[in-house]
Amino acid sequence: LNTGLRALDQALKGDSLASLRVELAVVTFGGKVRALDVRQGGQAEVPFDADQAFVTVDGFQPPELLAHGSTPMGEAVRQGLQLIRDRKAIYKQHGIDYFRPWAFLITDGKPTDRQWQDAASDVRDEESKRGVSFYAVGVAGADMDKLSRFSTERQPLKLKGLAFEELFEWLSKSLSAVSQSRPGDQTPLPPVGWADIES
Repeated sequence: LNTGLRALDQALKGDSLASLRVELAVVTFGGKVRALDVRQGGQAEVPFDADQAFVTVDGFQPPELLAHGSTPMGEAVRQGLQLIRDRKAIYKQHGIDYFRPWAFLITDGKPTDRQWQDAASDVRDEESKRGVSFYAVGVAGADMDKLSRFSTERQPLKLKGLAFEELFEWLSKSLSAVSQSRPGDQTPLPPVGWADIES
């Protein structure tokens, strides 16, 4: 996962337009939910504030993530959605067009908090209003059935082995393609080669 984040960072920084148009925020939920200071390598927390949590790629420093503790996935998703809503409100306040935000949920477990079903409902509602594109990715041990409840637009994908680098390379190519377009355009994305599609 950490190698994949570094690959995402390098690829997006290699695209001059994407490095200025794409903004990233990282919310973790190992034991407790935290927004990471991705300007400082992600070791420190920042408040759940859209001005502090998001950074353009040119200022992004990939964090070193560690797995530990319980999995309060519902709370993390709700906090992430609120950050996205707040960031969009800042753009609207300043009259800035923006692309439909993407949210990626990557987990090797299942939610351990009680509010995860409410969070899944919030995601589905936000997607129906075209407020976010939500992607759930499960790695070994993930509860794919519960992940499928987070989206009506797309089923969760199961990562092939430890293909994190391939996942983040796909993400960087996709974000680069979107950054070359105009808000509202339909942009074809590269094929997904990092996941197993279950039927």
